[in-house]
Amino acid sequence: MTDLPAEERILVEFPDELTPNPEAPIVQAGDLGPSGKQADAMKIIAVTNIKGGVGKTTTAVNLAYLCAASSGPTLLWDLDPQGAATYTLRGDPLERATPKKLLSGKRHLPELVLSTGYPNLDLLPADFSYRNFDMHLAERKKPTERLLKMSRSLRDVYAVLFLDCAPGISLLSENVLRAADAIIVPLLPTPLSVRMLVQLQDFIASNGWTDLMLLPFFSMVDRRKSLHHEIIANTREQFPMMLATEVPYSSEIERMTLRRAPIPAFAPRCGAAQVYSALWAELMLSIWRD
Repeated sequence: MTDLPAEERILVEFPDELTPNPEAPIVQAGDLGPSGKQADAMKIIAVTNIKGGVGKTTTAVNLAYLCAASSGPTLLWDLDPQGAATYTLRGDPLERATPKKLLSGKRHLPELVLSTGYPNLDLLPADFSYRNFDMHLAERKKPTERLLKMSRSLRDVYAVLFLDCAPGISLLSENVLRAADAIIVPLLPTPLSVRMLVQLQDFIASNGWTDLMLLPFFSMVDRRKSLHHEIIANTREQFPMMLATEVPYSSEIERMTLRRAPIPAFAPRCGAAQVYSALWAELMLSIWRD
């Protein structure tokens, strides 16, 4: 499933410590994070794909969980109005804020942060009104920079901000690309998915975002299919930055939404948990290599 050497793989084996705690407090901006110290330089990592149904939310939730376990205070912002990450992490917003209120400054992101109950992992829940984010962004000055400016209120608390993005290319997704340090792209081994990756790479290049790391990997892989073998081999030749780790099509992963928890939290020794741990280990080598 992965070409990573054994010494670079991480197996999360502490489910007792990572059991959700419903009494865990909500963190406010400027407070000490769950680790007891403030973050120095927050990394912004977006999980996105122009296409839907590629395992994007599953990736975001599991990687954010593993990040929280290894890299300090972590926040997952669910930007998809469908709210799949919010549902999976059992995030029931205490208060709701529309994009209009967020962009006008009437509400601030730290006011909306929820504890997931997992150490070091907090959640900014989605709201169905996020479907109108583009419309309200278009009304603001410098609309492609708004999300980056809003995230500054989180930098004193969190080491890493994950963005779980809605599919498509939009003004909101352009905000995400401008704000992020790295873009993680789950990619199905199909011709249309590869075409999407070309479009995304061209879009990033046309905007001159040379410091933005594009980190695609293959998701929902079935190595029994000859087409998957062929597309994976050809794509790796075309895109040398493809990550080595491949996430297989797995019933273990499908059960995640039934359990409403990250896979390493409820089945840390299963194959799917080990694959996501290997993926996170590989990503850490890329994102924090400097």
